[in-house]
Amino acid sequence: MLAGGAVLFMNKAAGPGPSRPMSEFLGQGPWHTNGSQILDANNQPVRIAGVNWFGFETETFVVHGLHSRGYQDMLNQIRNAGYNTIRLPYSNQLFDNNSKPNSIDYSKNADLRGLQGLQLMDKIIGYASSIGLHIILDQHRPAANAQSSLWYTDAYPEKRWIADWQMLAQHYKDNLYIIGADLHNEPHQPACWGCGQQNLDWQQAATRAGNAILALNPNWLIFVEGVDCISGQGQQGNGDCYWAGGNLKGVREHPVQLNLSGRLVYSVHDYPASVYKQSWFAAANYPQNLSQVWDSHWGYIQKNGIAPVWVGEFGTRLRTDKDKQWFASLVRYLGTGASGFSWTFWSWNPNSQDTGGILQDDWLTIDQAKQLQLQTIQFPLGGHNLAAVT
Repeated sequence: MLAGGAVLFMNKAAGPGPSRPMSEFLGQGPWHTNGSQILDANNQPVRIAGVNWFGFETETFVVHGLHSRGYQDMLNQIRNAGYNTIRLPYSNQLFDNNSKPNSIDYSKNADLRGLQGLQLMDKIIGYASSIGLHIILDQHRPAANAQSSLWYTDAYPEKRWIADWQMLAQHYKDNLYIIGADLHNEPHQPACWGCGQQNLDWQQAATRAGNAILALNPNWLIFVEGVDCISGQGQQGNGDCYWAGGNLKGVREHPVQLNLSGRLVYSVHDYPASVYKQSWFAAANYPQNLSQVWDSHWGYIQKNGIAPVWVGEFGTRLRTDKDKQWFASLVRYLGTGASGFSWTFWSWNPNSQDTGGILQDDWLTIDQAKQLQLQTIQFPLGGHNLAAVT
């Protein structure tokens, strides 16, 4: 039992993922950074180009879609569609001993019967790794029933947040397909950046957690999202507000400084007008104004060589002209090749209310309007077992 009462559901003989030596190939882990570029173990430039597959953070306590399909079939489809990484959200509640999974068709997922928590995560990650898919773990929320503006709650305090991250860092230390840790999803008001108030300052908290992880597993990248308002107080606090998790203007004066160099990647989330009608969507020069909006809030970090930036979430149903313009503009802005911004689309799942997914509602058919644009910025990596992919 960890501090805060986390219970580990783990079998040391069970496979968290491949630990065998990997022959040299593009994308071989562990990864690190140099300036604005992510590099693999052989110092070759690489780029995250993937999807979010959510569910572990919810009250199903497992990735969604397993009521309809087998998890191996789902992972094969993600790999065959050209994605190299999965952002895998979880809640701290997942690791509690009473967090029982539901919505699994065991006739299609027989080897998941009787498993829960970390055991289920091992199965998903283990098979993903075996076919060459990389993983970013994402602490999406403390409790499964609601999103949290801060990285902690009364029920799941900061010590539990850090303890769970340390547990995961140790448990998956030998799996070189796990890229790293997205410390907390979408910090927002009252979270601030560089304000100096320990219980609210996300920049300071991310530094504490990042160093705690790296002390046990120096191979991981540490992904630090922005906030919404730098001051944590909205416009009333003279804060320039943006999407939750998307405002990295504070990095100019208060960069994250980890104890181990070459491990920091900043992360943002960005969405279209259909999710929320932000002021820049009403500008007379929309969508031409978007590049400046992105440059000022987060793009400058990678463009100025400060650190890589990963757009951990972006998505749309493509039902309006504004959304279509936003999506096309962002895809162009992210760029092609290894020097482009890293990204994971929200989401693979079709059951995201705001954005839908790459999969349609049948949990099988790919939305070609989204796929065709995302294909232009994909980044194939080597090292997967082609025989395992059907």
